[in-house]
Amino acid sequence: MGSKYLLSALLLLLGITFFAASGWTEETLTLESSIEIALKNSSVINIAKEGARGASAQKKEAFTGFLPKFSTSYYYQYLNDQPSMIFPGVPPAIPASTIIMGTQNNYNWVTEVKQPLFTDGGILANYQASKIGEDIALLEVEASHQDVVREVKIAYYDILRSQRVLETAEQSVTMLTAHRERAQNYFNVGMIPKNDLLHAEVELANARQSRTRAANSVEMAKARFNIVLKRSIATPVRVADNLVYSSFGRSLEECLETAAKRRPEVKISELKAAQAGKIVKAAQSEYLPTLSALGNYTRYGDDFSVSGSDYKNMESWYIMAVASWNFWEWGKTKHKVDAGKSRENQALEAAKALNDQITLEIKGAYLSMQEAETQITVSGKVIEQAEENFRIAEERFQERVATTTEVLDAQTLLTKAKAQYANALADYNISVARLQRATGTIWQAGGQ
Repeated sequence: MGSKYLLSALLLLLGITFFAASGWTEETLTLESSIEIALKNSSVINIAKEGARGASAQKKEAFTGFLPKFSTSYYYQYLNDQPSMIFPGVPPAIPASTIIMGTQNNYNWVTEVKQPLFTDGGILANYQASKIGEDIALLEVEASHQDVVREVKIAYYDILRSQRVLETAEQSVTMLTAHRERAQNYFNVGMIPKNDLLHAEVELANARQSRTRAANSVEMAKARFNIVLKRSIATPVRVADNLVYSSFGRSLEECLETAAKRRPEVKISELKAAQAGKIVKAAQSEYLPTLSALGNYTRYGDDFSVSGSDYKNMESWYIMAVASWNFWEWGKTKHKVDAGKSRENQALEAAKALNDQITLEIKGAYLSMQEAETQITVSGKVIEQAEENFRIAEERFQERVATTTEVLDAQTLLTKAKAQYANALADYNISVARLQRATGTIWQAGGQ
């Protein structure tokens, strides 16, 4: 028999070792590690990064406008008749004849280089607009990081809130179970009426139902958390409990000032207006002519090697300056400039509207934080009073000077106070997260 128990213990130990080595142990996630996972897996951030890469490529493309352009072409031409001319001659000494002047097969290889010299700042303005576009894309990456961090914090604190409420519900079931047993004992000896016992049983059943709802809330909170972290919805979740109160320590005015300096969207709106101005400048450059230098090198031949022929030299080259001016296009340039100015005005008005929206967002988050902060203080005092009230009610019930209803009311008050305290803590931390996002300080490049 002893060897049988020893074998069972050995198998159990091996099983535990296997699960631990296989990574099947459930990891406790901190807020920081949760944020790290979400930032790594976020599709929103990956999309923003691709946008930044595209904007960087557009900037490089715009820079090529400053550089010379090289082109080459190779073509073959076959003539239906060999080029010639008829010489009438000088009768009677020189008879008329046909003079061959070229070949039917003609091969040409042309290489050209073109360098813009003057475009009235059009190339520069286009490059500057693209450079601003890259800056905008990088700020959008930062904004997407901040959005993800905010969502992680909200999901994280929702788990802690629901777990605290579940703990309170379980405590309520435990207390009501004990009270129901005492009520049963008192009823058995005729110390309380049956109605009091039924009342205790009903409240216990309600508490169990509340516990079930609280457990479901925990599971839903964990599912939402997994979705935010881009994990399987069924992945087990265990998070470190850091649901505590910590004073925010900044005034509303300080938050508004910080948002003006740190909020990515504020910088983005300003850059979009500047970008629209550069696009207008690029369009205005089309009012004036452009000047370019052009170099040409050509090789010719009567076969594919373009090594010349009896009628034409093998190579030639030239350099020239080209001035080009589209001076009449039925108002095309003017309409293009007007459209650009309208978009610039739109960007300026959008920046003003965004500032108002951010101010309102910060105000709402700040008031919600203050409300939750007040509720934390109130709920803490209510818990103290409710615990004392429940203790007294229990003692009076045991001494038969209080009814079951008084005990149940005291217990309900205590459960409600603990739930309110947990909700207030979660609401406060979530409001702080939203306020940090509204001010642009919830995340910084290089770390949380």
